[in-house]
Amino acid sequence: MPVNEPATDIRIRRVTAHYPFVRARTPLKFGNVVVDALDFCHVNVEVENRRGRVAEGWGAMLLMDNWAWPTAAVPHDQRAVAMRELNRRLCLLFEAYDDFGHPIDIFLRVEGMMQDAAQAVCRERALAEEMPFLGTLVCASPIDLALHDAFGHVNGIDSWTGYISDFMANDLSVHLGDDFRGAWIGDFVHPMPPRIEAFHLVGGLDKLRAAEITPDDPHDGLPISLDQWIRHEHLHCLKVKLKGTDLAWDLWRLHEVARIAREEHEALGLSGLWFSADTNEQAESPDYCIELLRRLRELDPPAYDALLYLEQPTSRDLHGTRFDMRALARLKPVLIDESLTTLADLQLAMETGWSGLALKACKSISASLVFAAKAQRMGVPYTVQDLTNPGIALLASVGLAAHLNPLMGVEANSRQFFPQANEPEARVHPGVFHLHDGRIDTSSMTGAGLGVRWDEIGRTFSF
Repeated sequence: MPVNEPATDIRIRRVTAHYPFVRARTPLKFGNVVVDALDFCHVNVEVENRRGRVAEGWGAMLLMDNWAWPTAAVPHDQRAVAMRELNRRLCLLFEAYDDFGHPIDIFLRVEGMMQDAAQAVCRERALAEEMPFLGTLVCASPIDLALHDAFGHVNGIDSWTGYISDFMANDLSVHLGDDFRGAWIGDFVHPMPPRIEAFHLVGGLDKLRAAEITPDDPHDGLPISLDQWIRHEHLHCLKVKLKGTDLAWDLWRLHEVARIAREEHEALGLSGLWFSADTNEQAESPDYCIELLRRLRELDPPAYDALLYLEQPTSRDLHGTRFDMRALARLKPVLIDESLTTLADLQLAMETGWSGLALKACKSISASLVFAAKAQRMGVPYTVQDLTNPGIALLASVGLAAHLNPLMGVEANSRQFFPQANEPEARVHPGVFHLHDGRIDTSSMTGAGLGVRWDEIGRTFSF
């Protein structure tokens, strides 16, 4: 076998998608949108390797148009239908790709054809606005995850061990240039620790204290308010959603969240508290966040000190705004998220003073691994966020964060907003979906593929 054709390379035989509809337990508010229900796409792929072995893999992702394609020009229901249709066409596109390769190489080769499919969907449906590439990536991401999972199964390996020269024809120079000649994804992937920190989301509509709970809130045995969640799971890491348009409210929200967390920690005898803040692009300029941080430092120095980073404070139109982020980044790290879909985006972010980047499996695990290698070589911070994904989609995010070296832990919000969609996965992976001491227990994520253990989960779909 030639060295550039590993026997472990795979070829896609079949791609099948399923679209169960899920409803939020409580409304999820971020930026200026509220999410209450959406499609939870599951993709099954069948692949064969060069040895003729055949196996299946699974991937999943919420088709969250509210985040990936927020626009007033196209109603939510039309965007949701378009994303579901695009996912179907991308399944066919990947199914038609007949060459052998590593999942990363396959995905990044097909990636260049995906936006044509998105344009076709929007044109045929006469939509007033074209789906952005971020939306296209979300539609493609469950396929990508399924390929990585199937790659491990067909070769009888943990997929996270399959990013070295023994399993890949191409080193990172193919994607990142000559500086990465002789470097492999596996050089930047680490063994999975038994536990990792989990960030709990404090959404824009979330109750902070038990006294705010009303009869209209869920009565399912799970916490409702922030103070209840901290007592229930001994949380250490909180991601606070801000308005970005109301400085007084945002300052109050950060201070109040910090105050409640400190009170609960003192009562429980806990130590270690960290925050992140996210305006989801709503701040008109970096100056808004500079002033917010200045006031927070005056009002609540411990909260300011515990704030790890800011996530995507300004518009995702990075090329149009070209804000200079250096003054803000001197106060706290500021990470690019919605703006980041290509290596060119990352380069511009670094040129304009952003501190680092947020990775998401919903932008594809293939690209996220390449971005992570680039970030680690540059020495810039990065995080792993989860798009509030439940089930095996969360398992993918946890696996990504656990095998890399993010700023801290991983975001894990579905237990708050989509707990019903975490079954039956939670029975196989209880430590992932129910936190202990604010952390995720990864010990159940074992075996071939991405460690999701699909056969044991037993989730079924009707055809």
